Amino acid sequence: MAATRLIPMHISKGKTIARSLGDRTNYAKNPDKTEKGRLVTGYQCDPLTVDEEFLLSKRRYEQITGRRQQHEVIAYQIRQSFKPGEITPEEANRLGRELALRFTKGRYAFIVATHTDRAHIHNHIIYNSTSIDGSRKFKNFWLSSFALQKISDLLCLENGLSVITPKPYRERTKRTEYPRRMKNRDVLQQDIDAVLQKSPASFDALLHELQALGYEIKYGKHISVKGKNQSRFIRLSSLEDGYAEADLRAYFQVPKAKGKHLFPAQSRAVNLLIDIQSKLQSKGPGYRRWASVYNLKQMSKTLLFLRDHKIESMEQLSQSVAQITAQRDALLASIQKADNRLSEIAALKKHIINYSKTRSVYEEYRRAGYSKKFLEDHRDEIIIHKSAKAAFDELGVKQIPRVKTLSAEYAEVLAAKKQAYAEYRQAKNEAQEMLIAQRNITSLYEAEQKEEEQVHRKEEQTH
Repeated sequence: MAATRLIPMHISKGKTIARSLGDRTNYAKNPDKTEKGRLVTGYQCDPLTVDEEFLLSKRRYEQITGRRQQHEVIAYQIRQSFKPGEITPEEANRLGRELALRFTKGRYAFIVATHTDRAHIHNHIIYNSTSIDGSRKFKNFWLSSFALQKISDLLCLENGLSVITPKPYRERTKRTEYPRRMKNRDVLQQDIDAVLQKSPASFDALLHELQALGYEIKYGKHISVKGKNQSRFIRLSSLEDGYAEADLRAYFQVPKAKGKHLFPAQSRAVNLLIDIQSKLQSKGPGYRRWASVYNLKQMSKTLLFLRDHKIESMEQLSQSVAQITAQRDALLASIQKADNRLSEIAALKKHIINYSKTRSVYEEYRRAGYSKKFLEDHRDEIIIHKSAKAAFDELGVKQIPRVKTLSAEYAEVLAAKKQAYAEYRQAKNEAQEMLIAQRNITSLYEAEQKEEEQVHRKEEQTH
């Protein structure tokens, strides 16, 4: 999980550009915050002389373009903060570099300084406002912060980290309401949930997994556990219903039916995004089976797509797929209907013009008593006239419309078709993304189910 912020950096009051750049970059490179500079990396610049190299690019820009602004943005800073305990400093620095490369497309020099002086590891990414070749300035486009956050979320998902789920304003915690303080018991219960997601074979295997998470186990009449930052042991029997020692032992004593999931289906529907993120982060056997076939980057895009469309369950996803595919098919039918009508109007206009041009010749042919000699002299005009009349009969035209009226209808139908086609393209793309998301999620759960079936089969063979 990473929170990001994009900050334009201006010249400090009473200071030069060189002094301002030096102050900002020196704070980011602070040895006390970056493990004596070990966590400072650069792209197309040396971290030791980054401020001077930024200045050289700006002078090159002035020479090439002849432009110089008095109140320009001298650099941009990206702050990227990670969830405590979820990432190492080296990995955070690597993700910060990848984020800056994707956001700037490799056109701007930057440094990445990873600070470890706080409980949460965070990056200070400072990139030059002038491109490497000195030909352009970075344009801080509209909603750039949202684009930056989306790239950061995609990177987190690709690397098995969690992402922040945005909440509508009405659902956010107001200043008069404060969330309940997280207690050690709550943390323990969350860790038990995470361990149960890995499908341990027995109660002892559950305790072994808790030890792997850093818990100290004390055996006796009542089993107690103590986490890293806890001063006292917590009895399992004192936890809430479903987490007490007796409940956990009973859970492993209940025989699991073949092909059934360890958790009921309704628990999966609580929040699809959280469930999938936990599976990708745990990287259990089911995940490894799925990852050997599908692309993790594709699943990361799927999770962002579901989050942006506020889809939290498979039922909701199925309904959205059915709705968008029905809309797509209806738009396609209307486009085909418009195409048919446009073809009819074009053919009708052609026959009306031909009919008008050859009408006088055909009337003379009739007055001549359908003379063969007249037919030989005016065969082409008469054939065209007869073809136009046959077309009118085929189209069911009793009264020949005016060409001007048909032209107006043609323009109206064409405009409606263009609008429907734009909506159809959008619906088609959205339907395709929905279907890909549905396929990816289904494949992940199927892989998990196959792995559980194999585990149950082995348990039955041992018994």
